[in-house]
Amino acid sequence: MTETIERLTGRTTGEQAPAARELTPYMAPLTVPPVLRPAADDVLRETEIALRPTWVRLHPQLPPTLMWGYDGHVPGPTIEVRRGQRVRIAWTNRIPKDSEYPVTSVEVPLRTDGRPQATTEPGREGVEPNKDVAALPAWSVTHLHGAQTGGGNDGWADNAVGHGDAQLSEYPNDHQAVQWWYHDHAMNITRWNVMAGLYGTYLVRDDEEDALHLPSGEREIPLIVADRNLDTDEDGRLNGRLLHKTVIVQQRNPETGNPVSIPFTGPYTTVNGRIWPYADVDPAWHRFRLVNASNARIFELVLIDEDDQPVPGIVHQIGSDGGLLPRPVPVDFDAELPTLTAAPAERFDLLVDFRGLAGRTLRLVNKGPGRPAGVPDPAGDVPCPAVLEFRVRESCAEDTFELPEVLSGSFRRLTHDTPHGHRLVLLTPPATKGAGGHPEIWEMTEVEDPSGLTFPAEGIVQVTGPDGTTKTYRRTARTFNDGLGFTIGEGSHEQWSFLNLAPIVHPMHIHLADFQLLGRDAYDVSGFDPAVGGTRTPIRYDAGREIPLAPNERGHKDVFRVPGDQMLRVMGRFDGAYGRFMYHCHLLEHEDMGMMRPFVVMPPEALRFDHGGAHGGHGEGHTG
Repeated sequence: MTETIERLTGRTTGEQAPAARELTPYMAPLTVPPVLRPAADDVLRETEIALRPTWVRLHPQLPPTLMWGYDGHVPGPTIEVRRGQRVRIAWTNRIPKDSEYPVTSVEVPLRTDGRPQATTEPGREGVEPNKDVAALPAWSVTHLHGAQTGGGNDGWADNAVGHGDAQLSEYPNDHQAVQWWYHDHAMNITRWNVMAGLYGTYLVRDDEEDALHLPSGEREIPLIVADRNLDTDEDGRLNGRLLHKTVIVQQRNPETGNPVSIPFTGPYTTVNGRIWPYADVDPAWHRFRLVNASNARIFELVLIDEDDQPVPGIVHQIGSDGGLLPRPVPVDFDAELPTLTAAPAERFDLLVDFRGLAGRTLRLVNKGPGRPAGVPDPAGDVPCPAVLEFRVRESCAEDTFELPEVLSGSFRRLTHDTPHGHRLVLLTPPATKGAGGHPEIWEMTEVEDPSGLTFPAEGIVQVTGPDGTTKTYRRTARTFNDGLGFTIGEGSHEQWSFLNLAPIVHPMHIHLADFQLLGRDAYDVSGFDPAVGGTRTPIRYDAGREIPLAPNERGHKDVFRVPGDQMLRVMGRFDGAYGRFMYHCHLLEHEDMGMMRPFVVMPPEALRFDHGGAHGGHGEGHTG
């Protein structure tokens, strides 16, 4: 056990480990949320799911933690429906008005003495909690992430409800088999409400999936992974209270006068609401439905053995955000996919073959950028790599499952030949003029005749594409409350191109539609001047850096990682619903800071009478 604690904490036995770090890994069994199956018949049934306060033992060595849960569970119940089974859910707020807010929030100064940053440690370090967060009421709205449903059912961020009120949402579920997930989406405070426990998973089943005879029952397990931090008492001992601890990188922004902090990451990893659990599994195939429910942490997951060596060849990804992949993708950890990269809100449908591993112990760990798998990397923001331990039983009944060569015969690949509109969206650096120290979403429209423009100019950006043509764009929106920019005809295909001008990775999420990744292109973005808010020289396509799509990115997705100096091109069809929706960065701190924009989907016949929206014809914001 001493060796294990050293591996988790990065300290030798000769050092006195802080009391806050004295949690033993893999002490508690993995909990599996209860399954809720709404009645399946021709009658539209209403199901109530109540938000309630609850006390949760995150770890056997911790006191109970106050949280908020759907039906009193953290995570909430796994909702399971059949394709085409229309259900109505009353998300009812039963959290009393005088309830204590479950999350303590602090912003700590940036360390400059070479020590690992304070966010990798528990405790507030003497900083007083944010009184405005402590005073927050139970105000919540639930978004079924990935669902195709009308705008009035989608969980619009401003339409959150208080104690005693219900959010009524209807879900047609007319979608191929898929794992969606539901979570709070309240305007300005999503980051704290989700941390409080408001999240759960949602499964749609169909006949195509049934025909594969995939592992089911006790061998199909949701894994909802999220990092957390905890506060300490006056003696430095963990008190179990949830701590949202972020780092101030700018004490006073000159535009707003307020401090600027970076998104939250924490030292503890929870799986299904428990810190570092273990799972007893049969020496057989298992199906794991994994979702990253973290505020901002991007996991680099590796499966290792008792000797901290990667275990190749037993993990296969069969589905992503929008359902089954066309074919299984091997996750070999030491080959084509050295780690399984999971950004916030991404989902992974995984098959793991434990046959031949009877009596073995394997661990799923988060790999830091500077150390081998399973080794703490405090400098890389991974002080405790532990995630989940698998204990393979000695024997079980014979498993006759065989991995299919083809998963989805219904999958159809989208290409650029599909008639479509175009959108160009820029993701800007925090230091950009007028941004107040936060990154922004810029919606861009091509300038037909830029001859009268003087460069550089705020909100004016030039881009030189792969064909060598330079185009000029003007910014039409940058904040959530700017005027509506994108109006889309229902049933139409669109290509959205996200160009990231900053080094941080943004996981972008578009509500309503499934998308497919068309390609990633490298760009030299040095021509963009944040102090001006525009380009001095054009942003240029970099032909010398090819960026292939990963094999597991070739299915249906609704969350896409956009690294810095890249343009990501995605295409999707906006069908199945009308209304006002949102797209945003799924780093919850960025979303709450305003890195979110609305769009409207309406019948194309009605769109002909529109009085000024950006309709996204083929020449609109064209980027190739």
